[in-house]
Amino acid sequence: MAKSSADDEELRRACEAAIEGTKQKIVMSIRVAKSCGIWGKSGKLGRGNMAKPRVLGISTKAKVKRTKAFLRVFKYSNGGVLEHAKLYKLKHLSKVELVTNDPSGCTFMLGFDNLRNQSVAPPQWTMRNLDDRNRFLLCILNICKDVLGHLPKVVGIDVVEMALWAKENTQVVTKRQGDPEDGPYYAEVTEGDMKLTVERELVSQAEEEDMEALLGTYVMGIGEAEAFSERLKRELQALEAANVHAILENEPLIQEVLQGLESATNCVEDMDEWLCIFNVKLRHMREDIESIETRNNKLEMQSVNNKSLIEELDKLLERLHIPSEYVSCLAGGSFDETRMHENIDACEWLADALRSLEVPNLDRTYAKMRSVREKRTELDKLKTTFVRRASEFMRNYFASLVDFMISDKNYFSQRGQLKRPDHADLRYKCRTYARLLQHMKSLDKNCLGPLRKAYCGSLNLLLRREAREFANELRASTKAPKIPTVWFDGSAASNQSANSAVDTSTVSEAYSKMLTVFIPLLVDESSFFANFMCFEVPLGGSSNDDSGTTDIDDNDKAAGKKTADLEALNVSLCDLLDGIQEDFYAVVDWACKIDPLRCISMHGITERYISGQKADAAGFVRILLDDIENRISNQFSRFVDEACHQIERNERNVRQVGVLSYIPRFAILATRMEQYIQGQSRDLVDQAYTKFVTIMFVTLDKIAQADTKYADVLLLENYAAFQNSLYELANVVATLAKFYHQASESYEQSCTRFISTIIYYQFERLFQFARRIEDLMCTITPEEIPFQLGLSKVDLRKVVKSSLSGVDKSITTMYKKLQKNLTSEELLPSLWDKCKKEFLDKYDSFAQLVAKIYPGENIPDVSQMRDLLASM
Repeated sequence: MAKSSADDEELRRACEAAIEGTKQKIVMSIRVAKSCGIWGKSGKLGRGNMAKPRVLGISTKAKVKRTKAFLRVFKYSNGGVLEHAKLYKLKHLSKVELVTNDPSGCTFMLGFDNLRNQSVAPPQWTMRNLDDRNRFLLCILNICKDVLGHLPKVVGIDVVEMALWAKENTQVVTKRQGDPEDGPYYAEVTEGDMKLTVERELVSQAEEEDMEALLGTYVMGIGEAEAFSERLKRELQALEAANVHAILENEPLIQEVLQGLESATNCVEDMDEWLCIFNVKLRHMREDIESIETRNNKLEMQSVNNKSLIEELDKLLERLHIPSEYVSCLAGGSFDETRMHENIDACEWLADALRSLEVPNLDRTYAKMRSVREKRTELDKLKTTFVRRASEFMRNYFASLVDFMISDKNYFSQRGQLKRPDHADLRYKCRTYARLLQHMKSLDKNCLGPLRKAYCGSLNLLLRREAREFANELRASTKAPKIPTVWFDGSAASNQSANSAVDTSTVSEAYSKMLTVFIPLLVDESSFFANFMCFEVPLGGSSNDDSGTTDIDDNDKAAGKKTADLEALNVSLCDLLDGIQEDFYAVVDWACKIDPLRCISMHGITERYISGQKADAAGFVRILLDDIENRISNQFSRFVDEACHQIERNERNVRQVGVLSYIPRFAILATRMEQYIQGQSRDLVDQAYTKFVTIMFVTLDKIAQADTKYADVLLLENYAAFQNSLYELANVVATLAKFYHQASESYEQSCTRFISTIIYYQFERLFQFARRIEDLMCTITPEEIPFQLGLSKVDLRKVVKSSLSGVDKSITTMYKKLQKNLTSEELLPSLWDKCKKEFLDKYDSFAQLVAKIYPGENIPDVSQMRDLLASM
């Protein structure tokens, strides 16, 4: 017999490691197979219910008064490590049932009475053999009986058979090593000596002997059940007859008992008469006592009620009392900084007093009392007076602060000195009244609207003055040469390459300084305004609440309130910052006039600020940056459109030869644009490249069509110049690489057409003869072609003689014509090589046709022609 997994000490240690920290000990651990489906006829699990390897463990935990027992299920993780999966308490084990569909008898189910979903079938556990099954179930039953004091219902398993199995396999009973408090005994069976350790057999030795004696009484060799039944009936009748005889023998004793009962009855009747008399008297006494208790209870209840009423009236009077110091502070106190503590205390008291008179905090019956209503009216008047006084003071206070700063020129930029705005002192003075505003909002939420408008109106004047003075001085102090915007006009771009080297970086630096100074300032002002003016919006500026709460109603209410506050905040921010964008626009327009290409670097700078402000509360600042970015893009688009018009004007000129002027100028422009790219301005530049190159190629085609005779020469020279000037940039710029390949294809097409024209000019009669042969081969056989008109052998000889006699002079003439038409000398070697290769390919095809159609005719060999071309 194979060794049982219950004896695997490593398995037991792995199970104990999986439940480390629970202070429980593993009594038994054994490997099983878990399934959830039914057994088929073949005794195997169905495909949809494959068995899963699991380890069942029985653990115990010793307490002071009793010991707890658990059934644990362990599973293997992806790394093969044993980890805990489920836990069942053995005190809830109600049934152990054998699965009858398993012919081996090794599959059983454990039913627990505390499982929530009883409609789902419990899992089925399959042991390796009957010994493992009996050993595991005996351990569970012993623990249930000895530790928990009850046994579950056993279905389909013979308990007596299990007890006999335990008796046969029980040799030695030992205690688990270690602390005696570690728990109960556990079963241990080894293959060598088959030792089994259990707490106690299910049937004790005395019970077993009684059962054997009882069964031995009926060992009679009975052959039929009917004879056995008859014998039992006779014995029953004999016992009944014996009982009747014993009763008759005791008749004198019965008579004595009856006499005693009669005398006792007489005594009971006399006692009943006396009890009736006493009962009447006691009833009268009880009625008197109840009357007295009723009167006492009413008096006691009246006393308790009077005491409670006095206490309630005292509490109500305490609520209705208004301290005189608070009345004087709220109705006519000062709002100086030194008195703000008193104002705050008075506000807190007034808010608490108003809340205490509201229905949730005050009984509804009290709320209808005349004194309560009068006191509430008095408090409302006090609240209205205080809020009106405080609002008027705050409006004047905001205006006075800003007027003081505007009147002092030292706060703003001056000639020769850029002044960074500093609002620290302004915010410090405003924070003195921050708590006052919070209390004003709690007293009257509508009072903050006019205050917010007054604050925005005053501070807007200060911010616009600071931005205007800063922008003016920034432009005045920045020295940068102006770059002409004419790049592709042939009459005004002679010095363009020199102008392209002029440094205008100070323009971008000035724009960056404008953003560096004012964008954080505007963000801080927006955040300070949101906090100071008690807007209930998240500081991140988003109305989306990602807190993950599950209370849908509360979330909806909070989200609606935050959305309304966010809309109000955005409206107020427009009042606070509107108009300041004009100074940013002025800087952008000034920079574009100096160097339109600086739009690229300014666009990148703006994008970096936009990406940095996405998580900020200042919604107006994000809108401002988007507007500035659009302004820069529009300015750059105007420059690109004007440059495209300059390129288009080239086609209106007189006949042009050679490389067009805008081809090398575009290379200079692209080089400079690449130097200005910052951040994500790649898209802006790539769009400009697409516009430029598209217009350049379209204009080139129009110019070429104006003179069809030299169209291919003009095209191939300009496409070659485009490739040569942009070779290095195309290796690093994907958009230019695309146009580079487009120019390369157009160059090859133009070369092919131009070379064919040169070749046909000298050898047109020869190759026209070959083309006629090729056309006829599609309709007639090669043998019939020599008999066609103009294609006889005589005609062949005439064509060969007229075209190939003095072929070296013809090739020289072809080279001179090629050289004459080209204005770019550097293209001549490559074009001449292409021309020789093309001519040789055409002549090779002609020679093959002659050999096929006119066998025996002699023409110059292809190798001779190749050697001749090589020597030219």
